[in-house]
Amino acid sequence: MPRKILVTSALPYANGAIHLGHLVEYIQTDIWVRFQKMQGNECWYVCADDTHGTPIMLRAEKEGVTPEALIARVHGEHFRDFTGFHVAFDNFHTTHSPETQFFANDIYGKLKAAGLIETRSIEQYFDPVKAMFLPDRFIKGECPKCGARDQYGDNCEACGAAYAPTELKNPYSAVSGAKPELRSSEHYFFRLSDSRCQAFLRRYTREEGRLQPEAANKMQEWLGEPGEDKLVDWDISRDAPYFGFEIPGESGKGTGKYFYVWMDAPIGYFGSFKNFADKKAAEGHAIDFAAFTDAAVAAAAGTELYHFIGKDILYFHALFWPAELALAGYRTPTSIFAHGFLTVDGAKMSKSRGTFITAESYLSTGLNPEWLRYYYAAKLGATMEDIDLSLDDFVARVNSDLVGKFINIASRCAGFITKRFNGQLAPANAELPAIRAIMAAAPKIANLYEGREFGKAIREIMALTDAANQYVDSVKPWELAKQECKDAELHAACSNALNIFRLLTLLLKPVLPALAGQVEQFMNIAPLTWRDAQSLLAAGHGINVYCHLMTRVDAKQIEKLVEANKESLAPTPEQGSQQRHAEHQQKEAIAASPWEPFCSIDEFGKIDLRIARIANAEHVEGAEKLLKLTLDLGTETRTVFAGIKSAYDPATLVGRLTVMVANLAPRKMKFGMSEGMVLAASDPECKTAGLFLLSPDSGAVPGMRVK
Repeated sequence: MPRKILVTSALPYANGAIHLGHLVEYIQTDIWVRFQKMQGNECWYVCADDTHGTPIMLRAEKEGVTPEALIARVHGEHFRDFTGFHVAFDNFHTTHSPETQFFANDIYGKLKAAGLIETRSIEQYFDPVKAMFLPDRFIKGECPKCGARDQYGDNCEACGAAYAPTELKNPYSAVSGAKPELRSSEHYFFRLSDSRCQAFLRRYTREEGRLQPEAANKMQEWLGEPGEDKLVDWDISRDAPYFGFEIPGESGKGTGKYFYVWMDAPIGYFGSFKNFADKKAAEGHAIDFAAFTDAAVAAAAGTELYHFIGKDILYFHALFWPAELALAGYRTPTSIFAHGFLTVDGAKMSKSRGTFITAESYLSTGLNPEWLRYYYAAKLGATMEDIDLSLDDFVARVNSDLVGKFINIASRCAGFITKRFNGQLAPANAELPAIRAIMAAAPKIANLYEGREFGKAIREIMALTDAANQYVDSVKPWELAKQECKDAELHAACSNALNIFRLLTLLLKPVLPALAGQVEQFMNIAPLTWRDAQSLLAAGHGINVYCHLMTRVDAKQIEKLVEANKESLAPTPEQGSQQRHAEHQQKEAIAASPWEPFCSIDEFGKIDLRIARIANAEHVEGAEKLLKLTLDLGTETRTVFAGIKSAYDPATLVGRLTVMVANLAPRKMKFGMSEGMVLAASDPECKTAGLFLLSPDSGAVPGMRVK
């Protein structure tokens, strides 16, 4: 039976543009949803703009428009950007909606009836200049746990700790910069410390498949051991002026109490889905809404609910959200999938360097959105590790994999079919090794898509693509076309190749939906589903005239993109003087110590060191210093050219374990592509006599990470 699945991505805040960091999540989710739909499952993907809170109110005030007008405009911009990258929501709504308000009130009412809401007077920061109480995110200071500066008033982005804003050290108002004053105000609290919440969360966060292992471990750290009572009650209200939903029962009292944005934002998932269900009902296609939202009905119906989120909001989605749902009688998420952050060229996205790239600028520069979808897919796994967008590697990988390997199959064969054989295919050879390999690999690749191991899936598909090109190289249709009496061989060779191309397109369709659509049109076939991975096109099937499907990335386009995203940060004379003084001090420090400049633990953490077994080692013809190493990483092999020829006999290296840099950008060399680097020690002069490959201790196995 088809599965019934509801999928969401975190709600983008309606106070800023979509950028490439955001797109890691939405592209990842879209790939997974498209795969589910290709499997024949009933899978709905909903999202919404997160529209409430002080930032929206203040920005609207600054622009001289109403908050409603602001969020409507941003909603259009966000939807445009998502559509541009082929993120296909079934519904993209807004949290400022009657549906979301209904469910916020309903959940609040049920929690209150269960004795899980209480009011108490608290001391809250007040901005004396702006004459308003400050929401948590508009109070900044030093984290009370780790001491990191410029952290928000509700949680620390450096260590992940959650706390009350009054715990911040050296606080200041992010609105006016003034030192805030403590004033009393009555607030509403969700009693997360209640034993019912504690017991539920200890059980829920340990259940199989709810969270990734690293996320589950983090939850146990936040929950603590039974009896530690680490969880504190959650403040779910804010004082006027505030743009949001007024708390039920407060209307007309003049107290101006509103739901805190993090109370109603996740509820927007259900609000968007209800809006979608109502639209489908109006079209005559009923969706059992309760089967996805009500705990008892959902359990009986066997529906599934998945949230894709960034690891920075794990605390809200894995503690607050499931607890309020469960204690209000709503269904809880089947699984919560958290992902890491995006870095660009190994560093945080930067406006000054032009690497804080907006979705709009990427598209307006003329870059193909599916280039980015493919690159992200090739990097993404099921863990919370960050991924890096190396711009040079982006150009090389897209040009090599998509154009040089995948598109190359069709471009070398399609023309012969239309020109020589009236556009009709010959019978395909189902026993051809390249075809059998794809059909055999399809179930494994399906499992990788299901498990969100997109990078591994792409590596499997590219290995099959390499085999397909080897087949085309072996039959040489361009040579057959020049020979007399070779028409039958030419027809068979090109028909086999195009059948292989169709199968590879199917495997890549969740990642490259637009390109797959072009292929379906060119090959005159119905939209591909996963069932089609075990079939071939019939003899006599007619194809259309081939038009080139994808161009190469031009490095100049990337340069233009970076320049378009640079902000002018010219310093004032005083700042310039301070900067020059700082640079002078840094140069003096570097000269004073051979160990500086130091790298941070975060910088070191970006280097992915792995145990590798040297499966083969050989001399490189024409190279004085290089050996060609084939390295086994457990799940894949890599080719590395290492400058150790004068220190090692290749025969002595085979079978040996060593350490490699696994996430080094591939480098095109004269002798081939080098896909990493092995580590060696040497004397300061780097004399060959003093060159020694690193070896791990006994017990290490290929693929283990070195930390």
